[in-house]
Amino acid sequence: MAITVRRSTMVRPAVERPRERLWNSNLDLVVPRFHTPSVYFYRRPEAGADGFFDADRMRLALADALVPFYPMAGRLARDEDGRVEIDCSGEGVLFVEADAPGAAVDDYGDFAPTMDLKRLIPPVDYTDDISSFPLLVLPGDLLQVWWHLPWCRNATPCC
Repeated sequence: MAITVRRSTMVRPAVERPRERLWNSNLDLVVPRFHTPSVYFYRRPEAGADGFFDADRMRLALADALVPFYPMAGRLARDEDGRVEIDCSGEGVLFVEADAPGAAVDDYGDFAPTMDLKRLIPPVDYTDDISSFPLLVLPGDLLQVWWHLPWCRNATPCC
């Protein structure tokens, strides 16, 4: 299955939010940092349904959703004592538009974890500093008759 990335953008909250730092919970401090992958598939409505996957509409909706959930548009950082916290910087959420022509949901069988399913989720480079990767990664891929929304949320902020 070939996946072609059409566009990658950082989506920021629609309204500027306060620049602040939030402590992670004590539990978050002992859990390894990783993104929790999830994949959601949506059946295409009847033929001719306009706006089934409208990337601009999705970006606007995401920007609106990030207003009350603005910490998700931030980055991890360390305070002066080295404690990991969320820097509510408003840098944004990674939104990736991609196509997988000829692919269908049936290609994934029972959705057991496979390399093909993993390819629907953009990789995150954990070798860089914690402040370099977004807390939330949202790719939207078009399959033959479905639209799916995989997303990765950094597992650290669960407070």
